[in-house]
Amino acid sequence: MMPTALAYRKSRKLSSISYAIRGPILDKALELEKQGHKIISLNIGNPAPFGFDAPDSMVHDMTQNLRNAQGYSHHQGILPARNAVMQYTRQLGVNGVTMDDIYIGNGVSELILMTMQAILDEGDEVLVPSPDYPLWTAAVKLAGGKPVHYLCDEGSDWNPDTRNIRMKITPKTKGIVIINPNNPTGAVYDRCILQQISDLAADKGLMIFSDEIYDKILYDDNKHCSIASLSDDVLVFTYGGLSKNYRAAGFRGGWMFLSGPTEAAESIHEGLNLLASLRLCANVPAQYAIQSALSGQQDIVGMVGTDGRLCKQRDLIYQMMTDIPGITCVKPKGALYLFPKFDIQKFRWAHDDEFAFSLLENKHILVVPGSGFNYPDKSHFRIVFLPQEELLREAAHRMEGFFADNIQSN
Repeated sequence: MMPTALAYRKSRKLSSISYAIRGPILDKALELEKQGHKIISLNIGNPAPFGFDAPDSMVHDMTQNLRNAQGYSHHQGILPARNAVMQYTRQLGVNGVTMDDIYIGNGVSELILMTMQAILDEGDEVLVPSPDYPLWTAAVKLAGGKPVHYLCDEGSDWNPDTRNIRMKITPKTKGIVIINPNNPTGAVYDRCILQQISDLAADKGLMIFSDEIYDKILYDDNKHCSIASLSDDVLVFTYGGLSKNYRAAGFRGGWMFLSGPTEAAESIHEGLNLLASLRLCANVPAQYAIQSALSGQQDIVGMVGTDGRLCKQRDLIYQMMTDIPGITCVKPKGALYLFPKFDIQKFRWAHDDEFAFSLLENKHILVVPGSGFNYPDKSHFRIVFLPQEELLREAAHRMEGFFADNIQSN
């Protein structure tokens, strides 16, 4: 007699976790590729496959130190990497950051997960932007917390709605997440808005978690302000890394620093040190690239300037998409993404998931539906503008025809 088949199941805590950027729509794209279809992938901010190479100085420093990178490092990171981050905090205008306030991680993603695990107890609430980078929502849930989404205002260049933030604060709220420059909208937050958020956090005794991975990818002379520079009275966790500004996503090198009243955060330091020790250390070879990244020539500046490749590609896809009847978009001031909106009354799709899957199946273009970024209105989608102009033009032409073919009949 054959034994009854077993069903091995995932943890229940994963039942509400999603990551649409690599979710079911990517599975469908891979299936189509197996069938021989060539997919135009506009779904992920991975610079290297599109010809954006890491600076030679970073690669040189990493490879030259491979012999020194064979063993575990200090759980917070090697001294040259942490010292480079400390010097960088001074450039940002952030006061009082010491070597003990800095943690090196396997990309920003690990550090976000580690922070939430160190801070949150069951039921604690964290205010997360909507739309957000979905790792933030997932990290809060995995740590036993409750993500509470506050709105960013499309009519105000996607800046956070500070009144909505204030309304969402409860006695269980531990902190506020900001993503600046923003993924997926490309917003670069106004300094006055950041000051309001900082003042609100100080008034309510909240922490701030500031994801600044795109802080050098700025267009049209826009300026980035690190929220940690605006107050010494708020405990701020600031995150940066090699993946975007330095086009080295695969190196998995990131950093986090604490600022503000860190003397009151001894318990949090203990938690972070425990978690950092449990993972033994961050990828050591990549840590040797951090010093040359932060102190070397910032060649990203040329790429985002008026004649730079990234700026030209942003301008091209923005213009071509907004020329399509029924499509609107706030022009991104930073990052690598466009977040267009389609007129849900004009076209046949009831929501963004249906649109994105139909676009993939019919035109072989892979984008991410806006609801994957925890945005409620179901009529947005994210486009990555890293591919070369020729491919972006082809994608835009296909989408133009696709939208024309799917106008609702009266």
